[in-house]
Amino acid sequence: MNLERKWIAWCFGSWMLLAGAAAIAQPIEPLLDQAIAGNHRSRADKARDQYRHPRETLLFFGLKPDMTVVEIWPAAGWYAEILAPVLRDKGQYYLAHVAIENPRLENWQRDSRERLETRLARTPALYGKPVFTSLGPPEWLNIAPPGSADMVLTFRNVHNWSLAKTDAVVFKAFFDALKPGGTLGVVEHRANPGTSFEQQVKTGYMTEDYVIGLAEKAGFKLVGKSEVNANPKDTKDHPNGVWTLPPMSRGRLDPEKYLAIGESDRMTLRFEKPAVREQSK
Repeated sequence: MNLERKWIAWCFGSWMLLAGAAAIAQPIEPLLDQAIAGNHRSRADKARDQYRHPRETLLFFGLKPDMTVVEIWPAAGWYAEILAPVLRDKGQYYLAHVAIENPRLENWQRDSRERLETRLARTPALYGKPVFTSLGPPEWLNIAPPGSADMVLTFRNVHNWSLAKTDAVVFKAFFDALKPGGTLGVVEHRANPGTSFEQQVKTGYMTEDYVIGLAEKAGFKLVGKSEVNANPKDTKDHPNGVWTLPPMSRGRLDPEKYLAIGESDRMTLRFEKPAVREQSK
C-alpha cells in the first residue's frame, strides 16, 4: 500500500511539474504579433516590415521571451519597439548603443541614443526596463556582462565596423557576451560573391564569405542561413552604394526607380557560440 501511495504521489507530482512548466512557458508568436502590430509603432516604421520581415527573422534566430538579448547599435529603435515588449516580462534586453563616453562622438549620434533612452524609459509598462550599454570600438566593448547573453543581434551594421577596421574586435565582444550555446544573429547588406573588400566597404554591401569568416575567426560556428530578407530586385550597382535605396534614399536623380527596388538584398545568418567542451578541443 505504501508503494502504491508513493507511486501515485510521484505521478501526481510529475504531472504538476509538467503542468506548471506548460503554464510558465509562453509562446513567442503571439507576443511578436502583438508587438509588431502595436499602436506604439509609427506608420513609417510599419511600412518597413515588408522589407525587414521582423517576425520571420526573429523566429529564425530562435528568439524566446525569457532570453537575455543584446541588440547592437539599435539606432533610433526600429527593432527596439518590437524586442522590448516581447522581452519585458520574462527576459532581459540590452541595447548596446553608441558609446556616450567617447569624446569623439558626433552630436547626432549622442542625440540618437539619448532620444531612444528617453522614449523607452517614458513607458515602462510597454517597454519594461531595458539596459543601455556602450559599443564604441576599439575602446568600449562591454556590451553585456561576460557570458550572460542568450542572443546577440546586429542588423545592417557590419559594413560600418569593416570600414573602420574594427570588425574583428566587435565580433570578439559578441562572443564574450554570449553564454556557451548562445546565438549570434546577423542581418547585413549582401554583396555578390567575389566582390573586393575595397568595393564592399565603399558600397556598404558585404559578401557572405567575409561575414562568415569574421564570425568563425571570433570562435562562432555557422548553424543556419535564411533568404527571408533577400531582394532579387537589388542590382547592387547604385551610384551611392546601398545608401541609394530606402530608407536612406540618396538616389535623388531617379527616386521612383529606387523606391520600386525597395530596401537592399540582405543575408540573414545564424551563428552559435560552441559549448565549453567544443571550445576546449
